[in-house]
Amino acid sequence: MNTDTKKSEYFDIAVIGGGAAGIMAAIIASQNGTKVVLIEKNQSLGKKLLLTGNGRCNITQANCDTRNFIEKVGKNGKFLFSSLSSFGPKETIEFFVHLGLKVKTEKDGRVFPASNKAQDVLDVLIKALVKNKVKLMFNQNVLGIKMKDGKVECVETENKKIYATNFILTTGGKSYPATGSTGDGYSWLARIGHKINSPAPALTPVKIKEDWVKDLQGTSLKNVGINLVQNERKINLGSGEIIFTHFGLSGPAIINASKIIGECLKKGKVLLGIDLFPTMDTTRLEEKLKIDFEKYKKINLKNYLSKLFPQKLALAAMSLSNIESDRKIHSLTKLERTNLVKIIKNIPATVEALLDFNHAMITSGGASLKEVNPKTMRSKIISNLFLAGEILDLDGPTGGYNLQIAWTTGHTAGEHAKNSVDKCP
Repeated sequence: MNTDTKKSEYFDIAVIGGGAAGIMAAIIASQNGTKVVLIEKNQSLGKKLLLTGNGRCNITQANCDTRNFIEKVGKNGKFLFSSLSSFGPKETIEFFVHLGLKVKTEKDGRVFPASNKAQDVLDVLIKALVKNKVKLMFNQNVLGIKMKDGKVECVETENKKIYATNFILTTGGKSYPATGSTGDGYSWLARIGHKINSPAPALTPVKIKEDWVKDLQGTSLKNVGINLVQNERKINLGSGEIIFTHFGLSGPAIINASKIIGECLKKGKVLLGIDLFPTMDTTRLEEKLKIDFEKYKKINLKNYLSKLFPQKLALAAMSLSNIESDRKIHSLTKLERTNLVKIIKNIPATVEALLDFNHAMITSGGASLKEVNPKTMRSKIISNLFLAGEILDLDGPTGGYNLQIAWTTGHTAGEHAKNSVDKCP
């Protein structure tokens, strides 16, 4: 289509991307009568937001002060110090309660809508957008950013040219591309001079090479330890719940460790070790088995192990220990008992790959934080451009951290884009 035939519209602030960060940015930017447009490629807002927390929407993490939150985010967490101090989990909860959302905090600090419905979170946000008279443009696939004199002049869709004093880019990452997160914003930023740190799937399940893992499909284990070994270097990945799948391993403990696993995969072979008794060292476990084996020496080993963990896993542990499935406890040698303890404390699983962006909850990588002002979310390269949400090189663990990053950066971008409207020509 010839751009001369496109309809031109003018605003104080244009927000591109109708996910969590974009909605928050638009609400804050539109306060005090600022003329704001929110541009979305889908026919509705918040498609990915509706999927978070298994459809319950884990709004934030309440058991964290600013420093704890930063530690959880990792090496890039310090970037959030200023914005979290202004709008962190406490302020986020107050924000939603003020909008009329009833919330609840579960024992692990995760905050959800009281109804357990993500749709209720989206509904109060949309109500706030309407109240603030934000113009919502749906089905608008932005084709690119047009620059003039070192600033963003407008963004173009197939039938519109949208001009604004300030622009806020909140197009997300590449995870769950079916929701519209296809990484378009990365290419736009790269073309106008921003550095993009290679996007990679994060918070994603792991594909395992060994076939025995597939035999345990659907088995869930709580409070197991995970470690990683590469080139004789051992890394403790923490503990928690894991789930065996047809392709490998999933569950919170695996998903939270997937970023480290992915980084190590780039360097070579990665071996995971699953510790079924993380609170008991090898010596204590061997002593426990020695006592129990004397007590239950006449029964089959698989029946004893099946009392400790699911039978399929018991059989897998025996197989990995080279112990036949029909062996009785009294027939075991000391060496076989020692080998069984070693397996129980460290079931080996070779990582083949991380699952792709279709399965990843979030994206690791993105716009380099060195080129963004942490106090304002303003680009250091383009003075009328602000960035927020998953497009930034920021990601945290499960439990409300990533949505909080979206709310925090969106709030900061919206506030400062609004406050600088009169200062920009």
